[in-house]
Amino acid sequence: MRDTRVRIGLIGLGNNMLSHIGRLVHMPEVELVGGCDPVTDMHTRARDRFPQLASMPTFATHEELLRGGAPDAVIISTPHAYHRDQTVASLEAAAHVLVEKPLVNSVREANDVIRARDASGKVVMVSYQRHTQAPYLKIKEIIDSGRIGTVQMIVALQNQMWYAGQMNRVRQGNVPWRMQTHLSGGGQLNDSGSHLVDILLHVTGLEPSHVYAAQQSFDAGLDINSAVTVRFTSGAQASLSIVGNAPGIGGAVWEDVTIYGSDGAIYYRMMGQPGFEPFVELRRIGENDPVDMGPLAQGTTPDQHFVDVILGKSVNLAPAECGLRVMQLSEAAWQSAGTGQVIEVASLGH
Repeated sequence: MRDTRVRIGLIGLGNNMLSHIGRLVHMPEVELVGGCDPVTDMHTRARDRFPQLASMPTFATHEELLRGGAPDAVIISTPHAYHRDQTVASLEAAAHVLVEKPLVNSVREANDVIRARDASGKVVMVSYQRHTQAPYLKIKEIIDSGRIGTVQMIVALQNQMWYAGQMNRVRQGNVPWRMQTHLSGGGQLNDSGSHLVDILLHVTGLEPSHVYAAQQSFDAGLDINSAVTVRFTSGAQASLSIVGNAPGIGGAVWEDVTIYGSDGAIYYRMMGQPGFEPFVELRRIGENDPVDMGPLAQGTTPDQHFVDVILGKSVNLAPAECGLRVMQLSEAAWQSAGTGQVIEVASLGH
């Protein structure tokens, strides 16, 4: 009988990939056929952490993995600057791709990935886990069903003790790649901020048209705090505050978001704080009490969703276009902060 498992290769064996591996090794429809990382200690650490990988071959580069492992699919968890080339190479090797956020570091790179995906006929998914989590599935369902009317305004705050954590490592003489613009592409906006920008664009379906931003870098050389004003093609608008220099509990994230529509609003609060679940509430104009939202859907993980999409069991909820929309807003924000001008998204590279 033919083995119908999805043969997956792992590009990058750092800390974040360990989380993916922890889920993949328990998925019977998956076979891990190889991993790669330029740091050989990462190979050893992965095998030590997961005995199931004892016989899995490892390689120094993604090119060697694609040739030697011949995977059906790959998961990419590497510094952001490598995503474009690793994704395109994987597609050209006929492998589906699940890539960690952000998809890439520019609009031009995002369009490169979309063209390569279309030419290959393979799946490209961005590992934005909120797309498959129950609270956000519910928020999108409410907006899509018209229960708050037409989306008019988004007010969103995210804060995290990001800057202090990164600078502690810098002071110890270990400059993390997230603090090196040539590897990260940007600071907090391109890191935790990417999750916030993405989910707001995803659940509303809005596309950014014009962006104005002011940013603070302190002594980091990249964005730490961002104040971003957005106008969308629909005429809706947003005020986004992404704060990387904040008190917090380790790497936990605090978020406070309201999505206002012509007939009501959705509120969510405190993602990543005690309980690690957001509070979600639906209210309608003219009604004093919250509205019953109905039961939450069953959520899943990006890894399981990726495999389900490959096997034809699900529709891709986080395609490359989501990464493109995030990068349109993010790249426009960086340009605006640098020039002091409103940036038209249509002017960005194609």
